[in-house]
Amino acid sequence: MADGSGAGVNSLKGKVSAEEWQIRVELAALYRLVALHDWDDLIYTHISARLPGPEHQFLINPYGLLFEEITASSLVKIDLEGTILQDTPYFINPAGFTIHSAIHAVREDARFVMHLHSDHGVAVAAQEHGLLPISQHALAVLPQLTYHVYEGIALNPDERERLVTDLGPKNLMLLRNHGTLAVGDTAADCWIGMYYLERACAMQVMALAGGLDHVRLIPPAVQDEVRSQVSRGVGGALAWPGCLRKLDRDCPGYDS
Repeated sequence: MADGSGAGVNSLKGKVSAEEWQIRVELAALYRLVALHDWDDLIYTHISARLPGPEHQFLINPYGLLFEEITASSLVKIDLEGTILQDTPYFINPAGFTIHSAIHAVREDARFVMHLHSDHGVAVAAQEHGLLPISQHALAVLPQLTYHVYEGIALNPDERERLVTDLGPKNLMLLRNHGTLAVGDTAADCWIGMYYLERACAMQVMALAGGLDHVRLIPPAVQDEVRSQVSRGVGGALAWPGCLRKLDRDCPGYDS
């Protein structure tokens, strides 16, 4: 793993508000957790966090850093027009701007937005039937899951309206033939949603290795029971501190 240097970026601690610094630390932690779970795709996916205030400013990754190198100080502040609002040697991923600006503009509750290209996530997003009710993890995900058809690399601003329409009020999405997406009011909620979605996709790929005909679907009555059981969440806030402790041990420096 990286040494946490953030590729030479000077620390912003004490130079931004305490609230912005905390959001920076939490967002950098999300990048490191994705790297730790091998869900990153070199520099090509993105996670963002909206900053407080009416301006809809948000933070996103500096294009060119690996996720294991990203720090709180290296994150780039931009507005809904894609204008960079701080001194930085980096620019941003245009496709990341398209996806994240669309969601931050209309979903006040989506303070954190994560999009990945994991192997298992793309595999299930490419399956015609999508995510199947074959595991407990899938049942926790399905009530919050929606889909968006693939339109090519997300460089067309016109796609933003269709993306947010497909997302609606839900918090998880499979982007067909493309990857996974999770949003959350907190970093913990965003992370646990993506964790469950990614695990559910991995389990499905393994289960379908023997063919769909041999897979047992969970009965609808049990699906309804689990939907009720997870209606208040699956303990993201409880798991988050442990995730940060693991980062401190295995990938330190994100909070610099």
